[in-house]
Amino acid sequence: MAEARITTRSKDYAQWYQDVLREAGLAEPAEVVRGCMVIKPHGYAIWEKMQSDLDRRFKATGHQNAYFPLLIPLSFLAKEAQHVEGFAMECAVVTHSGLKAADGKLTLKNELEEPYVVRPTSETIIGHFFAKWIDSYRDLPLLINQWANVMRWELRTRLFLRTGEFLWQEGHTAHATHAEAQEEVRRMLDVYRDFAHEVMALPVLQGVKTDNERFAGAVETTCIEAMMQDGKALQAGTSHDLGQNFGKAFNVTFQNEKGEREHVWQTSWGVSTRLVGAVVMAHSDDDGLVLPPRLAPIHVVIVPIWKSDAEKAATVDAARRIAKELGDDGLSVKVDDRDNLRPGDKYYEWERKGVPVRVEIGPRDLESRSVMIKRRIAPVDANGKAIKEKLAMEGLGVALGKVLDEFQRFLFERALQFRESNTITVDSWKEFCEVFAGEGSKFVYAHWDGTGETEKAIKEATKATIRCLPYPGQGPAAEPGVCIKTGKPSARRVLFAKNY
Repeated sequence: MAEARITTRSKDYAQWYQDVLREAGLAEPAEVVRGCMVIKPHGYAIWEKMQSDLDRRFKATGHQNAYFPLLIPLSFLAKEAQHVEGFAMECAVVTHSGLKAADGKLTLKNELEEPYVVRPTSETIIGHFFAKWIDSYRDLPLLINQWANVMRWELRTRLFLRTGEFLWQEGHTAHATHAEAQEEVRRMLDVYRDFAHEVMALPVLQGVKTDNERFAGAVETTCIEAMMQDGKALQAGTSHDLGQNFGKAFNVTFQNEKGEREHVWQTSWGVSTRLVGAVVMAHSDDDGLVLPPRLAPIHVVIVPIWKSDAEKAATVDAARRIAKELGDDGLSVKVDDRDNLRPGDKYYEWERKGVPVRVEIGPRDLESRSVMIKRRIAPVDANGKAIKEKLAMEGLGVALGKVLDEFQRFLFERALQFRESNTITVDSWKEFCEVFAGEGSKFVYAHWDGTGETEKAIKEATKATIRCLPYPGQGPAAEPGVCIKTGKPSARRVLFAKNY
C-alpha cells in the first residue's frame, strides 16, 4: 500500500487542503506565472460539470451566452468612479504591443496610445456594447451571460479559492425598471442557491452584503455563503443590483412607451472556479477527495480481481460488460484493469480522486452473479472497518443509481448538520472574541450597530467579517438589541465569520 501523504484536517487544515488537491490531481501552481494555477484534467472535469448544469439553468431563465473582449480600454474603467477604485489595485495593464529582438535580448516595441486592462470583470465593456444594442423598451430585458477568464492581481493566492487568473461566468442584464432588475437579482441568487444545494450538496445562506463589502459600483450586492469544515465562510456566489450607475456612465438609454428616453437598470452576477475549492473543503476527508455524485467525473470505478490469467480474462471481460451496461444507464464508469498495481493500491488511488462508488468483481462474484461495492464514505462495523455491500449483477445500474442518489443526499445532510452544530448566537463582546480567538471560527449571529466604522473595528480585532444580512427565514428572527462592540442600538442580528 502506498504511504499516506495527506495531512490530517485537525493537524493543519490549510496543508490538508493542498494535499487533497495534489493527491486527487485537481490542480497545481503555475510556478512560471505568479499567482496562477494549472487546472489538471480531473479538476477541469469537475468545472465542466458545474458549467454544464449552470448553463442549462441560465438558459432556462431566458439568458443567452455571448463573449466580449479580454482587453478593456483604461478609459472605460475611469467612467465609473466607484468601480475603478474597487479594482484599481488588482488590475493587470497592457501598455505595449510587439517585441524587438537584438543581441539575444527582447525589449518592448510599440507603446500603446491607450493602455488596456486585462478584464477583472466586464461591466464597463459590456456597458459600452449595451449602449449600441439597446434603443427601445422593445429591446428589454437584455439577458446576457459570458463564460470567460478574468485576471485579478492578488497578493496572496490559494488554489481555486483565490488566484491571479480564474475561470467564471458573469451574467449581465438590462431592464426597463428598477423593480425588474431587483427581481432578476433575486432570481439569479436563487439559481445559485438551488445549484449549490442540488448539485454541490452544499447548504448556503442568502443575504445582503454590507456597504463595506458591496461590489464596486453596485447599489446592492447579494450573496450565498457556505461553511467550510474549519468553520470559516466561503462566499460561493454574488448577484448585484447595479441600479443606473453603469447605464449613466456609458449612456445606455432606451425610449420608453411614452416616447421618453431613460437610462436602463442593470444587474450582474457570477460564480467562479472557487466553487471547486468549496466542494473540496466542504466534503473531503483525511483519506482524500470526496465528491457529490452529480459533480463526479467518474461515478463508478470497477476493479476486477484475479490471481491467474484465466481469472483475469473472465473478470476483466465481466467488468467491461458491466461498464457498458452502466454507461447505457447514464453513469460514467472507469474499469481499472491495470496489471502492474495490486487491488489495494487501486483502491487507494480512486479514493483519493473522490470516486463515489467502487465495484469489486472477482471469480466468486462471477459465480454468484453479484458484485461487492464500497461507497466513498461507507458505514462502518463495530470495529470501525468500512462495510462493503453486495449487489446483484442484474439491475445493477438501477441499484447503483439509488446508491449514488443516497450518497448525494447524505453529503448535503452531513454538511447541513455540521453548519447547524457550528452556528451560535452571541450577545457579548467577550464571548464573541472567544469564538474567534486564534484560528477558530463559527457562524455567529450577533447584533451590530449598522456603521462601517464598527464593522471595520470588529474585523481588525477578531478577523471576523459580516458575511451578510440574512434574508428572512435564513437566520434568527429580526429583533432589536444592542451592538456587541459599541452597545449602541441594533435592529437585527447579522452573520459573522472568518472567511476565505
